[in-house]
Amino acid sequence: MSEPQFIGILLVRNEDRFLRRAVGNVLDFCDRIFIADHQSTDGTFELAQELARESAKIEPHRIRDPRESSEMLEPFANTQTWVLGVDGDEIYDPAGLAFTRAQLVAGAWSDSWIVFGNVVNCIEIDERAKTARGWLAPPCRSMTKLYNFAAVQSLDPDSPQRLMGLNNVFNPGFDASQRLEVHKAIAWDDAQFRCLHACFLPRSTADSAQSAARENITELRKFSPTSWLSRTFSKAAGREAASVWKQDKYTRGELVTVDASPFFP
Repeated sequence: MSEPQFIGILLVRNEDRFLRRAVGNVLDFCDRIFIADHQSTDGTFELAQELARESAKIEPHRIRDPRESSEMLEPFANTQTWVLGVDGDEIYDPAGLAFTRAQLVAGAWSDSWIVFGNVVNCIEIDERAKTARGWLAPPCRSMTKLYNFAAVQSLDPDSPQRLMGLNNVFNPGFDASQRLEVHKAIAWDDAQFRCLHACFLPRSTADSAQSAARENITELRKFSPTSWLSRTFSKAAGREAASVWKQDKYTRGELVTVDASPFFP
């Protein structure tokens, strides 16, 4: 069997604050990186173009709808490919990813569809002191997105964005329940596949210092009187509505401070 290839894909919108670090930390892990920019109005797309000039691995794309980010991955279905979904607020441990890549090449986790790693959901990242403060997963929900595309014959054509399809067609022996929760078996300090999730920090230079965690795409597409009022008042105040879902899923347990030096080599 040939070695797998490793594809990174970012779906971003107004995320120029952490984008260089988010991409740089996964660059050695990935053979190719797609940056799908969904109509950013800050410097995100220009930064993506700059990164592409610095590395031939990086392919920036302007998209009109998040569904287009899923279409980019269709050619990799039913191939020996691992796909890492990276958001613009996700800073991975690059040395840990190097170890993870070697393990995957050796066949680790090949009987899984998706792998979940360790996370700190950050309210503070101090690059000078090399520390981060936030909530650990577990007990929070892990949000890492590492998918084994050898498991699927084809992707859900109606997926709202990359890696979010509910109706993928699986190869024999695989199904959507094959979710490997590595983060529940390995402590943060011993983990290799891990990231700092800057979800409670401003993600764009256009954001105010008090910006709340943004709503995700599922929340944005859901309508209720409560969500409408929240968005209306937030817009009037010149900011985006805060994500109730993230506040629930990503703030469980005790606040901790961790050594962030591996994430800022």
